[in-house]
Amino acid sequence: MTVADVLQEAKALSPHEQKELIKSLIDLLGADVQGSKRRLSELRGLGKDIWQDVDPQEYINELRDEWDQRH
Repeated sequence: MTVADVLQEAKALSPHEQKELIKSLIDLLGADVQGSKRRLSELRGLGKDIWQDVDPQEYINELRDEWDQRH
């Protein structure tokens, strides 16, 4: 059965039944999303290689210079 088939079948439902279907689909998807929850601490160190050779003060100065040139 395709999504188009399901939509065609859903059109035959009453508005109340359509709302129940939507709620059931959301609940189904919510269960999947809840299983993939991550802790913020898992992101620690992500992308650190990008900043490895960058001096923070020089970076800020460059951003300020760019800002001043635009305005």
